Amino acid sequence: MIETMAGGLAVFDYDGDGLPDVFFTNGAEIPSLHKSGPRYWNRLYHNEGNLKFHDVTERAGIAGEGYSMGAAVADFDNDGHPDLFVAGVNRNILYRNRGDGTFEDITASSGITSGEWAVAAGWFDYDNDGLLDLWVVHYAKFSTSTNRYCGDSSRGIRIYCHPKYFDPLPGTLYHNLGHGKFEDVSKKAGILEYPGRGMSVVFADYDSDGLPDVFVTNDNMPNFLFHNLGHGKFEEVGLLAGVALREDGKPVASMGADFRDYDNDGLPDLAVTALASETFPLFRNAGKGSFNDATYASHMGALSLHHSGWGVGLFDFDNDGWKDLFTTNAHVNDRVELFEPAVYKEPNRVFRNTRNGTFTDVSDSAGLTGAKAHRGSGYADFDRDGRVDVVVSSLESETELWHNESPSAGNWICLKLIGTKSNRDGIGAHVRVGNQANDMTSAVSYASGTLDGVHFGLGSATVIDKVEIVWPGGKRQVLENVKANQVLTVREPQ
Repeated sequence: MIETMAGGLAVFDYDGDGLPDVFFTNGAEIPSLHKSGPRYWNRLYHNEGNLKFHDVTERAGIAGEGYSMGAAVADFDNDGHPDLFVAGVNRNILYRNRGDGTFEDITASSGITSGEWAVAAGWFDYDNDGLLDLWVVHYAKFSTSTNRYCGDSSRGIRIYCHPKYFDPLPGTLYHNLGHGKFEDVSKKAGILEYPGRGMSVVFADYDSDGLPDVFVTNDNMPNFLFHNLGHGKFEEVGLLAGVALREDGKPVASMGADFRDYDNDGLPDLAVTALASETFPLFRNAGKGSFNDATYASHMGALSLHHSGWGVGLFDFDNDGWKDLFTTNAHVNDRVELFEPAVYKEPNRVFRNTRNGTFTDVSDSAGLTGAKAHRGSGYADFDRDGRVDVVVSSLESETELWHNESPSAGNWICLKLIGTKSNRDGIGAHVRVGNQANDMTSAVSYASGTLDGVHFGLGSATVIDKVEIVWPGGKRQVLENVKANQVLTVREPQ
């Protein structure tokens, strides 16, 4: 089963040269779960400019160990250099960025443990103390020594087992104590009583109370929405809030997620991917702590019904001021075509926001060709031309870098936030530009992370009348008459 879920990645500027670089996770031998040679190494590619990349894995000291799956990136020690957490099967790794192009494995001294099947993770500051904390998502109890046979033995067809055969596990919350030390506060936070078959985690303050909340996708189980109560406590409210299940009351194979405002009402919504016949659920934030299932009202139900998705991102690819939806596509089961009316390998899809709460599939005109077993995805402006590009991983095939060449793209701005009293990356800050809203986060997609500022499409506007930033902790900052078409560094006021 672990073979189906690999493929997370991270996008971040590890060396501070202004260009986003790419880190890919990789697997290992089975059953040893040992990276026995370079073919299994995790890989770090340095962005040389002009869409050219160079493999710097060995120099960076980041080849890793074990069967790696997910990646989460942020500057957890506030030294100005983004760090990296790698989630894996019974083996997690925390890398501290030394700032000289190399990384140090500090897992053993950090207090972060291994031993369970971790798929994904994400950084956020749940208590607004200025230090980023870590949420790790686990899938289920698994051992290579007890890998059961599933499929049709009479026909000699072995397939990956249904998730129902795997006992779920709760996630883990690590509180950042500073100085590279973390404490497991899962029990204190109240999350240990919620085991799930977790796939991804994303963060946003969905009820505007100043505290970041947590959404976890679960495979063939209700999704979790952990409402941050403050004082280190969380309450699971997924069912009450309307995001645990689809409108028909059925759980789906929820994969990736993104937590952003797609309809420009100022409230973060939830986009989720799932398998063919399940649709890609879209939950619209209705305010007052509740969501509506907008999957069919947004047209995403009909558009996604016959597709299977993993990675997902809500980004404004044509810079018209409305966030579009990108999904990385493939089924989970490589032999699904023998049993179901579904396909294994698919091209990726892009759905354009039509500005009235609906989407339309423009994948063919966007040039998204090539059927592969796609998995993780990252979203960043790799060549700094103002248009958000996409990098995608796939199983047993080449990765993909999709250069955004939208010919009629509008103006744009990307805000790079630097916290002084908040965390250095400004993660958790809420930003408004006109009628648009976006949150600073590095958790997005499936088992992946992107740290590349906060991007806004501006349409025909060349000057922004007002940019409003609410930093973690509640401090408000207003910028006026801001010029478009730039990466603007904004420091939190003292």
